[in-house]
Amino acid sequence: MAAATKSLSALLAQTTIDDHEETLQAANAAIKKSKTDTQAHHVRAIALLHLDRFEDALKVFEEVKELQGKARFEYAYTLYKTGNAARAVEVAGASNDDTGRGMKHVLAQAAYRSENFAQASRVYRELASRGAEDEEYDIRINSGATDAQLEWSGQGELAQKKKPAREDLDVFETAYNAACASIARGEFAQGDICLKRAIDRCNEVEDMSDEEKKAEVLPMKVQQVYILTQMGKFDEAEQVAKTIPFTEIKELSTRHIAQVNTIAASKESSNPYLSHRLFHSAPAPPKTDQYFSFQTNLLRQDEYVISLLSKKASGVASSTEKVISAAATPSLSPAVNMAAVLNAAAHSRTAETERAALKQILPLLEKRPTDVGLILTITHLYVLTGNHAAATHLLESFFARLSQSGSASDLDVRFAPGLVATLVSLYAQQGRPGAARTELSKAAEYWRKPHKSKTEAPSKALLVAAATALLDTHNQDNAKTAGEIFNGLYKQDNEDRAAIAGLVAAYSVTDSSNIPEDLRSILPEASRLVSDIDAAALEGAGVPALALPSQPSESRKRAAPKSVPSKAKRIRKARMPQDFDPNKKIDAERWLPMRDRSYYRPKGRKGKKKAEGFTQGGVVEEKAAVQQQSGGAAKGGKKKGKGRK
Repeated sequence: MAAATKSLSALLAQTTIDDHEETLQAANAAIKKSKTDTQAHHVRAIALLHLDRFEDALKVFEEVKELQGKARFEYAYTLYKTGNAARAVEVAGASNDDTGRGMKHVLAQAAYRSENFAQASRVYRELASRGAEDEEYDIRINSGATDAQLEWSGQGELAQKKKPAREDLDVFETAYNAACASIARGEFAQGDICLKRAIDRCNEVEDMSDEEKKAEVLPMKVQQVYILTQMGKFDEAEQVAKTIPFTEIKELSTRHIAQVNTIAASKESSNPYLSHRLFHSAPAPPKTDQYFSFQTNLLRQDEYVISLLSKKASGVASSTEKVISAAATPSLSPAVNMAAVLNAAAHSRTAETERAALKQILPLLEKRPTDVGLILTITHLYVLTGNHAAATHLLESFFARLSQSGSASDLDVRFAPGLVATLVSLYAQQGRPGAARTELSKAAEYWRKPHKSKTEAPSKALLVAAATALLDTHNQDNAKTAGEIFNGLYKQDNEDRAAIAGLVAAYSVTDSSNIPEDLRSILPEASRLVSDIDAAALEGAGVPALALPSQPSESRKRAAPKSVPSKAKRIRKARMPQDFDPNKKIDAERWLPMRDRSYYRPKGRKGKKKAEGFTQGGVVEEKAAVQQQSGGAAKGGKKKGKGRK
């Protein structure tokens, strides 16, 4: 063993860094002489890694268990390169080598690939804080990619940058990451600008060959097709898609996405059966080139939609049912809830209206009462039919069931920011600000308490909305709670203007002496905010002015405008009587019966007696009233004479 080790060490001392094949041969020769030579196995694994034979290197670590602890860095890197990123995070994270930047880089990349973007962001911030000039460029690129993934995964509040800086557009890698982050936030116009800048910067690089430039630009063009499609520029998107050679894209995952985007942008692929065949013609990517979760969800959604358009509703219903039944409910998983929505679409495929779709979907709610995707679908249909009360009752009863369960996972769903925002929007639609304020305060109180949750940080938008609603109540206790919320947001990000403004507003109500001077200096002065407002013009336009205490409280209402005489209405000749005299004043009471006119005066004794019977508005005699009540025939009257009838 000593001789083998000596010969191996001598060979390694004589070889250069490029002689990995010779190093591998020497290591294999040493292992043949002594299979327990750990150093030879270590050298063999490193040589295989340099030769990009990652699967063979993994076999070495699996055969020699002792090597996993001795060469932890190489083992973690091997796991990462063979597609086992989650295991690589465990190995790299368990290392006690805090000063090893190489291990930190492996940990950050493995965390990124395993979609633990929050951890990757923390590691890159730590690497940037320690400082290394030769790594600054790579860290900036990887941090930008991590920020984009945080936006896609719904954790945008953890991103280091929310808007691209000027220096980010100077290099094509950082410009491309800025474009991806803008797309994830829904800022497609900004993303289009950054993406075009990235393509231009890539083509301007001098130390890259044309083939290398082409390989870098192809994924950018695939992304450009997506942006143009989302912006509604289908003609331009189709033109860009025609310039993409699919067979030259090496990554199979990117090739499939390019093909799907081309189907979406192409007018020629309007035939759903042809689209279905093209969609499934792409080869499956290997384990080391898998999609991220949000990409998988979108591709599966596209597959279900194309199948529905191809009259395969029963197959979609069956496939989505398997996805739903395999998951624990209630669930916030986008894949599960997306499957629930498309399952409802498959069951209501024959419905022509929203009301008809409701009748076919409501029976599913009895079978799956905790299906979040199904509940949101029914809520949306209620809103489309104008039945906001039913939509509100559906969500309220669902929340009540989750609150009664007391389970931590159920409560996470109960106070999920998206669901809370949906109910608050319904309250706002119905003019119920008190109920919306109560719901927001409950959600803020829940997320501020320490609890085991899958979400590392609560939604910043939810906390800001809740604190703002509490401030609007003008209550001391609510203002104090709002101050605590804004204070927590300020501690997370001391440059957040919303947190600063809310903190100052809350402290000004509770205790203005606690407002730090540095916060007051950040906010703009009130005089600058109202500098362009003309108070006299507003008062003249009708804005009521408050009377000062030293002045008499006189009414300062504007005088009523003088009435403008209206023009005489012209009467058509066809409506004029034959003896009409335009110079004669028209009788205003001509439509009333003669006896009801104000100027009517009956003539003679009979006429005056008859007028007394018209009691409308006049004095009624008691005798006449009794007569009316008795039916008009007085029994105690004079007897009729004989012969009279």
